[in-house]
Amino acid sequence: MPGIKLSEKTIGLIREICSDFGNQGSELINVLHQVQGKLGYLPAEVQEVIAKELNISVAKVYGVVTFYSFFTMIPMGEHPISICMGTACYVRGSEQVLAEFKRQLSIEVGQSTADNKFSLNCLRCVGACGLAPVVMVGEKVYGRVSPQMVKSIISEYKEGCASEAKSACYTI
Repeated sequence: MPGIKLSEKTIGLIREICSDFGNQGSELINVLHQVQGKLGYLPAEVQEVIAKELNISVAKVYGVVTFYSFFTMIPMGEHPISICMGTACYVRGSEQVLAEFKRQLSIEVGQSTADNKFSLNCLRCVGACGLAPVVMVGEKVYGRVSPQMVKSIISEYKEGCASEAKSACYTI
């Protein structure tokens, strides 16, 4: 699979972020957070620019990106969906909720829909165990989610906006 070609604008943005952190290798994690925040993900080509700007090896950048679960090398959908698989959520049925999201979206964990509207991931804990099972869509937290609620949650985002009035939705 051939790599992507970064635009000069993207390379300039990465260089600017690195410069904001003094082009210091010790600031790698901060740089990665900022770059991923702007680009949405950290493909190999982006990692190469970061390594060059911070004067560290590409292997070191790759090692950090693959070690921390927050970082991703895969483009995220417009609406990233994360299902909590922590103990409380798992015991209360998050596995069935995940299965329903996979079925409704026709994707697996780590994938995005063909239109790049949704991506699906798992996480370990949101810190809202009393609301288990928990699903996050972007920054929105949905509590006490059942498989029967999945279609409704997806529909909110397919229609272009998530209603703040939904009783199952908690914003943190």
